[in-house]
Amino acid sequence: MARISYNSSDIDLMARMMRAEAEGEGKLGMLMVGNVIVNRVKADCLDFKDVRTVSQVIYQVQGGNFSFEAVQKGNVFYQRAREAERRLARQNLTHWREHPSKYSLWYFNPYAPCPPTWYGQPHSGQFKQHCYYEPKANTCDSVYIGS
Repeated sequence: MARISYNSSDIDLMARMMRAEAEGEGKLGMLMVGNVIVNRVKADCLDFKDVRTVSQVIYQVQGGNFSFEAVQKGNVFYQRAREAERRLARQNLTHWREHPSKYSLWYFNPYAPCPPTWYGQPHSGQFKQHCYYEPKANTCDSVYIGS
């Protein structure tokens, strides 16, 4: 059973985003980025109450900018999806969840050590250059459903 509803366009869009945001971190890094996308679709809380699809998550605007840097200025994001990343996106959409992104709704590359919180949310871990953050306890139960 899928973690969220999706179609072939969602797979392509996720694959492009995963590659653009984390290609340099290998397959595992791209899976972690994909997991955050799926978690945001599942999360009916905080900044993600009105995003219910992969497309809405990827093109979400917060504070006057797209949520993902790759959409704002990433040339790689605007290239076609490759089959290798499509396979990874399908894994995220159907079952894949691992620490530190398992329940994360945010990630970023600080180009420095990971801060203990980011916008008030606790640090859940780090993979290569990306720091992952999950919602504070009791603020977003929907992200933990189906774990």
